[in-house]
Amino acid sequence: MLSHIFNFFRVNKNLAIDLGTSNVLIYDTRKRKTVLDEPSVIVRDKKTHEIIAVGKEAREMIGKNPISLEVIKPLKEGVISDLDAARDMLYAFLKKVYGVSPFKPDIMICVPIEVTTVERRALFESIVGAKKTYLIEEGRAAIIGSGVDISLPSGRMVIDIGGGSTDIAVISLNEIVVSNSIRVAGNTLDSDIVKYVKENLNLVIGDRTAEKIKKNLASAILLDEKENLSMKIKGRNSLTNIPEEMEISSNEVREAIIHSIDKILESTKDVLSKCPPEIATDILDNGIILTGGGAFIKNLDKYISDKCKVPVNRAAKPLESVVVGAGLAFDNKSLLKTLLMREN
Repeated sequence: MLSHIFNFFRVNKNLAIDLGTSNVLIYDTRKRKTVLDEPSVIVRDKKTHEIIAVGKEAREMIGKNPISLEVIKPLKEGVISDLDAARDMLYAFLKKVYGVSPFKPDIMICVPIEVTTVERRALFESIVGAKKTYLIEEGRAAIIGSGVDISLPSGRMVIDIGGGSTDIAVISLNEIVVSNSIRVAGNTLDSDIVKYVKENLNLVIGDRTAEKIKKNLASAILLDEKENLSMKIKGRNSLTNIPEEMEISSNEVREAIIHSIDKILESTKDVLSKCPPEIATDILDNGIILTGGGAFIKNLDKYISDKCKVPVNRAAKPLESVVVGAGLAFDNKSLLKTLLMREN
């Protein structure tokens, strides 16, 4: 079945897939819109290997599944860690959106800028049955999806903070001039919060609670008393081993995540330091575009701008910039010729 995965879908145009560590997004070039946005999670029966749930339904089972079921996140740090689970997950998502059809689409897959040959091969193998499969770097796709014409002789810079990796790229004339990809991103911040809460509040929480804390309270700069919001969180007290409810504030969350944010900042400074002078001037004029889920961290744009002395602007739709850009890349024939491609 998996060897003909795309033979079943009602598709006769091109598709872009952002196969992310946290979420999978699919963009349909015919409809000119994102047609799917689901968590990158799958639940399987350990004995029969039957797929029990995928996406949002599977995510609800994290930390609550019985021993007979395994919850799998097929991607780690932006690349595939479980190929079979990734294939099953994509099959389920595409069937959900398109039903069945004999047509084979061309597929554009988004990848971190710095991936190994083995990781690239795994991405190709996760998409079996497509007519043609292309790989495009997430940084390049993010700039395109933010509405920038990268074919012009003008340097543009993006910081794309996803779930598993952060891609930083400077692009001019369709090509990446300077780039860096680090495995510090949204999931890292979640882990930082889990660790901080355990060490400082003696409360054990899960990743889903940490993500909720991040979305509601995370700030890249210290806040004054009026802005320093707080929320109640529930978990298991590590000293008494009984459930407990406590409060955590925005400034506490900042203390938890600032070390990782500074790693992203240092990587940004490193990329800026390697820019040719003329392109550095362009970036000063055009600013830096901030995309990905990490773009929603309060005051992150201001923090990076203050430290780098360069304007930073959040994309209009940070979560969709990569997948939309990958879809639009099909229209750029000169760019398409330069992308790594495999025919099936």
